[in-house]
Formats: sequence, structure tokens, C-alpha cells
Amino acid sequence: MRFNSLDAWLDWQSTLNPTEIDLGLDRIVDVLQRMGVDNKFECPLITVAGTNGKGSTVSLLESIATAAGLKAACYTSPHIICYNERFKINGEFIDDERLCQAFDRIDQARGEIALTYFEFGTLAAIDVFMRAKPDLVIMEIGLGGRLDAVNVMEPDVSVITSIAIDHTDWLGDNREDIAREKAGIIRAHKPTICGEPNAPRSLLEVAQQKSAAFYQLGQQYQVEHSSAKNWSLQSPFGDMQNLPRPALQGEFQIGNAATAIMALQALESRLEVSHDDIRQGLLNAHLQGRFEKLHDQPLVIADVAHNPHAVTSLVAQLQAQAVEGSTRIVIAMLADKPVDEVLLLLSPVADYWYSSGLEAEPRGLSAQAMSGKIEQMLNENESLARQPADVKLCAEPTVKAAIEAVMHDADPQDRIVILGSFYTVAEATRYFS
Repeated sequence: MRFNSLDAWLDWQSTLNPTEIDLGLDRIVDVLQRMGVDNKFECPLITVAGTNGKGSTVSLLESIATAAGLKAACYTSPHIICYNERFKINGEFIDDERLCQAFDRIDQARGEIALTYFEFGTLAAIDVFMRAKPDLVIMEIGLGGRLDAVNVMEPDVSVITSIAIDHTDWLGDNREDIAREKAGIIRAHKPTICGEPNAPRSLLEVAQQKSAAFYQLGQQYQVEHSSAKNWSLQSPFGDMQNLPRPALQGEFQIGNAATAIMALQALESRLEVSHDDIRQGLLNAHLQGRFEKLHDQPLVIADVAHNPHAVTSLVAQLQAQAVEGSTRIVIAMLADKPVDEVLLLLSPVADYWYSSGLEAEPRGLSAQAMSGKIEQMLNENESLARQPADVKLCAEPTVKAAIEAVMHDADPQDRIVILGSFYTVAEATRYFS
């Protein structure tokens, strides 16, 4: 074995391919063939793509499957604290030893093929899941769909949660092009569940070209709010009444729940999932880093939102929940994200701003650059400055320093929102744990 520890394997993988993101399936196809591993699991596979909502939908699928007594294997990315978070079977993380053994098998098979960090992880998930013989595999697409490493596997159901502008360097700068890339996970004559009510035309065109049954939220399946606590699903596979709101926070999570239920209903001939299983799964679902409460008095909420679509949903959640004190925003983002638009969207709920740097990350935006953008936004939009200029903005070099500053300043009745990146939420989680 090349290395004896998971950390050593991961450090080496991050340097093997000089390109951090190197989209394409040729390398991973070659290595799978050399390993003698098929590109189809014996059990059903659900692949989940989308700009936002992927993690929530995977969490809901996993929770329902667990409630039904199914052995469910889940692959997601990125992780927040621990790399092992990416690989779960029966809700438990895969341990270091099994991952190292999988990496060794991949390393011996690859020859001179320079796999990326993400490709190594995807191949490890496939290898470990094949050996575990689960009842259901759920795999989250990392980026896009068509050329993402996960797309090497043949799904039985494809899920596309939402289409919004993100990762424009790789996917395109408009919804039609981005949708076409995500539509790459659609398979001929297999069902596709689309949680995007306003699906771009290119998505439907690909489904039609492949003769794939296409079920779209608001069209072929619909949500009805029957009360403040319950909702109903109208589905071509069978309506469901009096479903509880998901444990995941946010009104939009009902749409994700409906999409997850539809994906499982599409597999009803191969999986046994009852109404009670679905109810229990919705109530038990949990997802780290999505409107997650990290502290009380002051209330601290962490969210990985980093694009306008996700931040719009976050702001709606914040506006729906009254707070006695002020709302203090701690924000750190990657430089290639639409920072200006995100700041403008946050401004209606922000009383105080704490900008932080992510300089340890190659693509991180510095605290100075972030605070400069906030100042420019407030200067150009005086109506957005909800506090006097000398107290409304604080800049700190690190997320930890920004959290220490905001915790010092905040009153018990205040609300602190920490967001902007998985890296930002990881730092926040470490601080409060």
C-alpha cells in the first residue's frame, strides 16, 4: 500500500492531477475497466444533480430509506469537517481503513492515469458500495452532470433538483446551457424527476430525445399545503395525504421532499417503502450546514449558501422568523462566486456585517476585498445601511476571528448568520463544537 493513513492518501491525491477540476469521464471509465468493476450496481441507483437542493434531497432519500429498513449507501460532496462524511452506509461514515483499502485498489489499477481528488473519491465510493451490497445507492453529482465522475454509473432514476447560475466557467453562463449539462445524467427510457418548477427547455428536450419519462414539480407532480403542519403530494404513482413538514428548515424543503418521494415511488417495483416510512423519514432528516443552528443566545445559524438562488432562499427563511435583536452577518466566500449579488440579496436582513477572509484556500477572497465590496454596496445604496457607518462593518482576517468578534459584540437576543462557503461553515462548526 502506498500510504498507511487516510490523510497521507488525500494529501497525495490533491497533487496527482495538476488541475483541481478536470471534467471528463475517460479517466474514470478506464480505471473502472482495469478494476474489473461494472458501471451498474446490482441494486437501484438514484443520481442527484442540481444547482441547489442536492444535499437536502439526498438527505431526505437516505432518511426515508433508513426508516423503511433499507440498507442505503450515500455518496455526497463536499464534506464539512471530515472526509469520511462523503461516504455513508446505513447512516454511518465509512472508516479510514476501508477507504485506504479502496484507494490502494484504485492506485494499483490506474497505472499512469492522473486521477483528480474527486475522481479518486468517486471510484472509492463505487468500490466500497459494490462490496457492501446495499439495497439502494444514492449518489450526488459534484459539478454539472454530463462530465461529472459520478455520471460514469448507470442510474435507475435521475433527479435534477434546480437550475440556477453557478460554476459558469465550466457549465455556461445561462440556464439553458447549465440545464443541458445537468441533463447529461438523464438515461434513455429511465424516469427523471425534476424539482425545478421552471425547467429550462433544454432539459425537456434532452428527456424527449432519450425517451425518458419526465416528471416535473408543478406539472406531473404537485404539492398542496393542507395546513400549517401538513402537506399533500399529487403524484402519478399515487397521491399521499397528510405528510409532515420535513425536519429540514425552509419552506422550499417541501419541494425537495416531494422530489425525493417521487424518486422512490418510481422504484416502487424494486423497493418497499410505506406511507409511514415516508412520514418517519421526513421527520428524521438532518443535513449539516443548511440553516443549521450552532448556538443559542445569541442564536447562531450556519448555511453553506454561496450563490444567488441559495441566498434568496436563506433570506426568505430569515425574514419568516422574527428576531428581537439585530441580525449580524458573518460572510466569507470564494473569489469566483457572485459576491456582489449575494451581498445585495443579504442586505435587507443585515444590521451588521463581519467580513472574513478565506486566504488559506487558493480561490478564497480576502477579508479586505470582502469588506471593500460591502462598503461599496452600502455607499451605492444608502437605504441599505441600517446602522451608522462607523459601527455597521467589521473586517477580520479569518472566519474564527470574525466569529470571536461577533460573539463579543452580540446581545443574547441577536441573531448571527454565518455563510458563504463550505469552508466558512466548516470553520464555524469547529468553533462551536
